[in-house]
Amino acid sequence: MSNIGKRGSSVRQRPAEYVQNFEVLRNKCLEDKILFRDPEFQTYDLTEYYDLQKNRFEWRRPKEISKNPEFFVEGVSRFDVKQGILGDCWLLASIANLTLNNKLFYKVVPYEQGFYIKYAGIFHFRFWQYGRWVDVVIDDRLPTYDGKLLFLHSANENEFWSALLEKAYAKIHGSYEALNGGFTMVAMGDFTGGVSEIYELNDVPPDLFTIMLNSIQRQSLMSGSIITSKMFDSKKSGLFNNHAYSITKLSCFSMKNTTRIIRLIRLRNPWGKCEWNGPWSDKSNEWLSMPQKIKESLGLVIDDDGEFWMSFDDFIKYFSILEICNLAPDDDLATEQYGTDSKRKWDLSMFEGEWVRGATAGGCDVFQESFSSNPQYNITLEDPDDNDNKNMCTVLISLMKKNVHRSMDSLSIRFFLFDLNKSKSVPKPLDTNFFHNNTALYKFHSFKFRQREICKRLKVPPGKYCIVPCTSNQNEQGEFLLRVFSEKKNNLEEFDNEVGMCPIDDKIEKLTLKTKKSEDLNEKLNKYFFKVAGKDKEVDWMDLKHILNFAMKQEPGNIRFSNDVCRCLIAMMDWDKSGKLGFKEFQRLWLYITQWKVVFKTYDNKNKGYIKGFELRPALNLVGYFIKTRTINTMCHRYSNKKGYIEFDDFIMCAIKLKTTIDIFKERDTDNKNVVSFTLEEWVEKSFYS
Repeated sequence: MSNIGKRGSSVRQRPAEYVQNFEVLRNKCLEDKILFRDPEFQTYDLTEYYDLQKNRFEWRRPKEISKNPEFFVEGVSRFDVKQGILGDCWLLASIANLTLNNKLFYKVVPYEQGFYIKYAGIFHFRFWQYGRWVDVVIDDRLPTYDGKLLFLHSANENEFWSALLEKAYAKIHGSYEALNGGFTMVAMGDFTGGVSEIYELNDVPPDLFTIMLNSIQRQSLMSGSIITSKMFDSKKSGLFNNHAYSITKLSCFSMKNTTRIIRLIRLRNPWGKCEWNGPWSDKSNEWLSMPQKIKESLGLVIDDDGEFWMSFDDFIKYFSILEICNLAPDDDLATEQYGTDSKRKWDLSMFEGEWVRGATAGGCDVFQESFSSNPQYNITLEDPDDNDNKNMCTVLISLMKKNVHRSMDSLSIRFFLFDLNKSKSVPKPLDTNFFHNNTALYKFHSFKFRQREICKRLKVPPGKYCIVPCTSNQNEQGEFLLRVFSEKKNNLEEFDNEVGMCPIDDKIEKLTLKTKKSEDLNEKLNKYFFKVAGKDKEVDWMDLKHILNFAMKQEPGNIRFSNDVCRCLIAMMDWDKSGKLGFKEFQRLWLYITQWKVVFKTYDNKNKGYIKGFELRPALNLVGYFIKTRTINTMCHRYSNKKGYIEFDDFIMCAIKLKTTIDIFKERDTDNKNVVSFTLEEWVEKSFYS
């Protein structure tokens, strides 16, 4: 199944490497008396993509297209959006929706630019990208054919804001061709920073029209799309397959002297023509019996402008999906419309995270042994919605892939919601035993297409819940943005343990007790120590390497210690910073190494020389270290191999770094306040020799 717009196409998103400064660039161009040429998004030959004649294709600036170009002509309207030959109806439907809200529109399209005052061939637009707003700079060279705009254009031939906006959006995606096919929810999210939800219209919730009405009240953006593999009679219906339409208005009223409720939806075709031909279309019989006042209140216009009304039932019948973009509560429009304490505004919580191969990319619940390794988030809902007879809380959970590029386009994402109210106490984070014994309250995965964002609207009782975002398969890497919208306040936090130390596991203590074999090895090591040590009876890192590799000869698996590990082992025990260890320091060091070796062998029981990244956290727990998920990610980025495995040498380094870092902190934290202060010089010294 192809995305909307062009068969077989998909959106490729490439985040900008850095943000160009519009004011600086414009002033430089004005000073040098030149027109801006964007080095980050240069002109290129489009004729090969669209079977065009090269001698008729040209990149032109608006002043080369029109004698009197304007950025805006008589304000902004959804009728300024007309599709060209590019299959980006999904984007145009979103732009048309954007024009309905001036506050939102001018946040994306700054109005203080044009073709006369301070004109330098440079324009800028703002888009929301994965949790933050970015400013995107472009030059105003646009693709034309026979002197006319090739892609998005306005009904007014001298108006250019829409064509330039399309170019800026193409820039953050890498090319115009990348806009061929997509979901309106992607563009609506980029224009608002809102959370988008998608409904398959072959299985709609009974209160869908109410959800849509409430969404309109919250100034949400909506669109409908037709995606079907069945024969579709466009001539008869006036609708088109693989096409997206803006939803610009809803209405619900009863006819005079009847109990019948009329539910209508107004939609707009981004082509600016071709409309629905069925009931409630422009010239249908249904409007003939409608009072003039109702027609005026609905803004009914009989014209082939691409905009039309249809019944909600016909919308469900003919359309495939509905996409709703809910505005973030900190959005200027939402604040202006409802105020800071409005009951109609959402409450938003947000976290950024990542799935790391071998560490936190545990896959879905099919992978039972690694599922608990996924990031976990605790959400607390204290109060039910107002006027909810069942005392339930409305929650929208959104999971978005961050920094989407070609390697992540195919990444299938999911999230699970677990109820924590039934258990008096649960481990933190939730472990494998918990997931073996508890079924998810809800589980949600990608739509038929692997879209950038998945979102689910839920009704749950007040209480505590755990959200587990994951990929469908194990060891699939990626970054994500988790957002939770609720009608009442919610508290979202990482469900993770605190960084710290605890006694070594009893099992490890027992395994490191003296045995005849260990005593023999210790005696050999003691003799070897004094053999290697100099006259001062101390060893440096090179001497230590000889001693440890001598000890490892007795072990299976051909284990060896690297230069870097030996240097760090010296630094870990070298309190006087001499660069050497005495005999007693070496004995204490050997005890640590023995404990770490026993833990490693607990997981590497087949002597392969490595453990899985998913085993790093429980392994470190056994030797007395508790660390957070983000630290595990950092360790695996640094020390695991391409398969997500951690070799013995690297496991020892993880343990060394943990012990050394915590020791440095504890040495300074004499009051146990969990906060310390270092000068830059002190920190450089401490961190360098560790």
